[in-house]
Amino acid sequence: MLMIREAQNKVFEERARHAFELEMVAHLAEFSPPLFKTLGERAMLDIVRFGMARAAQHGFDLRGPVRLYLEMMLLFGSYFDTDPQYPWAADVLADRDAYQMQRAEQLYGNILDYQEKVDGPDDVYAQAALGNIRLLAQQPLGLNTENFADGARYELTRIYPQKAAYIGNTALDALIRKGMDGARRQRFVTGRGAFLVVVLMLAFGHGCGADPLYPWIVRTLRDEKITDPETRAKRLEKKALTWLEHVLANFGKGERV
Repeated sequence: MLMIREAQNKVFEERARHAFELEMVAHLAEFSPPLFKTLGERAMLDIVRFGMARAAQHGFDLRGPVRLYLEMMLLFGSYFDTDPQYPWAADVLADRDAYQMQRAEQLYGNILDYQEKVDGPDDVYAQAALGNIRLLAQQPLGLNTENFADGARYELTRIYPQKAAYIGNTALDALIRKGMDGARRQRFVTGRGAFLVVVLMLAFGHGCGADPLYPWIVRTLRDEKITDPETRAKRLEKKALTWLEHVLANFGKGERV
């Protein structure tokens, strides 16, 4: 009888894993063509590996649940599993008494409910929210540090009423606090700079400052050549508006980033 040594088994496992990684890269390229075009194949492969490692921490190692986890990263940000905007995701992932296929099915149902109520039919609510952000960016923002949380909650509710209603004030306030903490770390002292961080977290997830899906945010925040915090905030806002125009243009083509 042919005996296959342990080393050979590992080779077969590594080949199967790599084949799955490449399959997921191709899948995500179809799942979000604009994002894939921006990142490229090499970066997306790294993101797939990063996502598979995070999925494994939640006990997801079957192809279906892992694929869903990767899709959720593109929908909600790579750190959606700890994001206060999506407590339903954290709750499902934490339920280790349920088999991973059951948890994946529950997550999928929650995603459909979220998309129906927050994104809207044909993403009409999401598109309107982006348009509202563009309009707000063209105006002076009357937010100060004394009543920032209240003002930010009001503006977020006005920008994206469907999402604000869906996640509720508790999650919204938690997100605002995270945004304020992030702004302090960047030494953004103006209300506009702090609100920019909150809006980026709303759009890309609370971990967007370290998310490999959005290297333009990471690079801007870590650019050692920019020593002035106000200059950094303005640069970040400019890049965010460029992204916004790109996404709105893709909406017209029937695509979402």
